[in-house]
This record gives sequence, structure tokens and C-alpha cells, in this order.
Amino acid sequence: MSFITLITKAVPLAEDNVDTDAIYPGRFLLRIDKQGAGACLFYDKRVASNSTVHVIDHPTFKDAQILMAGENFGCGSSREQAVWALHDFGFRCIIAKSFGEIFYSNCINNHLLPIVVFDNDYQVLLSAAKSSHSFHVDLNSKQLSVHGLPTITFDISQQHQNMLLKGLDEIGLQLKNDSADIDRFEAAQKQS
Repeated sequence: MSFITLITKAVPLAEDNVDTDAIYPGRFLLRIDKQGAGACLFYDKRVASNSTVHVIDHPTFKDAQILMAGENFGCGSSREQAVWALHDFGFRCIIAKSFGEIFYSNCINNHLLPIVVFDNDYQVLLSAAKSSHSFHVDLNSKQLSVHGLPTITFDISQQHQNMLLKGLDEIGLQLKNDSADIDRFEAAQKQS
């Protein structure tokens, strides 16, 4: 699934240090299918707590495809199911001050765009998210904009940008880049 542009609201989950266990609780790790993983997303805060409506379930943000997280989002374990749950729930992009390193890689491999923004830009975007403004993300130009606000250029490596634009994970990228070498190797193997 390629990612080029996205125009949608952003859910303002402005919490720091949200770890992968909070995103996808460990008791659900026996699930092995990506489909349906969204039901487990933030389960302890959304379902098990029986408290107020969690921000991702609030009607104001229905169908929003961007999640605005805080600092160090996705820290903790290398639990790829956390990314599966976010993607299955409908998120295509996460904006945060920083990400857990493995979580960031898992996002790229699962076609979920992680965008790092600095504190001043973050505060402006968070205010726009809380006011239900539409966000426009353009991966080709690496730009993020909200009507009436200055455009923000975000950083992403060329390789990660290409992977998302082409809908490839690391294996798919390797196969695409090295297909001629792989074909030659397989032909030589058949002859031996």
C-alpha cells in the first residue's frame, strides 16, 4: 500500500513515553493476524478502564488517519503488533516529537508514516488537531500543512521515503533493487 498524500484530521493524543505495551497490551500477543489488531489498540485505556471516552474514539475525530503523539512514542519492546493495531484502526501517519527506534522502523515496514516535529511546530499542530483542522501530508515534497499555518518540511531518509511511496517493506525493496542479481544467482544454481 503506497503512501503519497493524506488529507485528514489528527487525533491529539499528547502523551509522552507511550510504550508498545500501552499501545498493544502483551496479553494479546498470541494473536498472529494483522487484521483485527485495531480492536486491541490502547485496550487498557479504551475498554478495560470503563472510564471516559478515549480520544481516539471521540466522535470529533471519527475517521481521522493521523495520530499526534508526544515524545518517545512507541518506546519499550520491539512489539510490531503495536504498529499493526494502529494501522488496522485506520491510522496512516503518526506525528510525534520522537519515536522509539525499533517502533519507527516497524512503522516504515508496515506503511505507516512517522513524522518527527520539533517542539514549537508540535505545539502549533497540537492546537490545530484539538480544533479539528484538516492536516495535509505530502510525502513527495516532505511537507505537512494545515490551512492558515506555515508549512512544515519534515525529515525522512530517501530510502524510507521510497519504501513508503512504492508500498514496499525492506524485503520488497531488496527484491526490487537486486532482482537482476537474484535472477542470475538462481539461473546459476539451476545449472549446477
